[in-house]
Amino acid sequence: MTSLTAIPAYAAPAPKAPLERTTIARRTVGAHDILIEIKFAGICHSDIHQAREGWGKGIFPMVPGHEIAGVVTETGSAVTRYAVGDRVGVGCFVDSCRECEYCEQGLEQYCVQGTVATYNGREKNGEPTYGGYSTHLVVDEKYALRIPEGIALDEAAPLLCAGITTYSPLRHWNAGPGKRVAVVGLGGLGHMAVKLAAAMGAEVTVLSQSLRKKDDGLRLGATHYHATSDEATFKELRGSFDLIICTVGAPLPLDSYLSLLRVDGAFVNVGAPEEPNSLNMFSLIAGRKTLAGSSIGGIPETQEMLDFCTEHHLGADIEVIRADQINEAYERVLASDVRYRFVIDTATI
Repeated sequence: MTSLTAIPAYAAPAPKAPLERTTIARRTVGAHDILIEIKFAGICHSDIHQAREGWGKGIFPMVPGHEIAGVVTETGSAVTRYAVGDRVGVGCFVDSCRECEYCEQGLEQYCVQGTVATYNGREKNGEPTYGGYSTHLVVDEKYALRIPEGIALDEAAPLLCAGITTYSPLRHWNAGPGKRVAVVGLGGLGHMAVKLAAAMGAEVTVLSQSLRKKDDGLRLGATHYHATSDEATFKELRGSFDLIICTVGAPLPLDSYLSLLRVDGAFVNVGAPEEPNSLNMFSLIAGRKTLAGSSIGGIPETQEMLDFCTEHHLGADIEVIRADQINEAYERVLASDVRYRFVIDTATI
């Protein structure tokens, strides 16, 4: 089997350092592995958090990227799921224990022993993992996803994180006809939450700091759009929603947002602020409300999401960039200056 060395990639050499072109080695293609020629890699806000150690100590040099779309170019001798030429994706993890109750249920993201992250993690042999800001990836076939022909690869790449991160809680909390769903924040995650919730048949409201993106929100499938900077919003919408999906990565006044829920409503965090948050417990007690979190999705649900997006003709709204624009893109993400996901054309690495 092929032994890959000197694979072009973009890496952060140290915490908070600009990313730069480098080379990395990939493992030999094993019996159950596939070799993917990466075509596109999305830039997730979590890439920035990790490259700048906002969530804790990282492993450097770090090659970010867990929104990966490409084509199989080689298969191991025991591979049965994929063939050369297949369109595939890889999301936030590339392995798990495979034995715990959650792995057996297809909830690998909650693996008791912890998943092997696609980047800024370590393989079971201790070697660091490198992500999708590169030209090739070797992965066990069980941790790859099939990208249907109905989705362009560049628009599919962000679905491997932004898509499944929002799809999973919408499904778990039963978004659909007759349900009123609010999406907090209209960014990379938020724009997919709006598309998915609308496609599921829910009545969707966007809650954003301003009305700057209102036209986009309505175009993406929202019925209503409100500015959270306007205090009247919280009075007007009090007790309105069955489900709120919070996609922002900054602390919020949770008591105010919980007041927007109906009895038995749920406020679900998929954004992960670097700072802690606080709330008054009476905000939960009064109304039997739920404050929850949700982490990506397992392999079966991620495949379900990709098939759902194909059926409903959904892809991410993207801006394709060259690899030498990554550092600029990071700053634009922090400034909320992207509609709505940067995707790297990895042929430019």
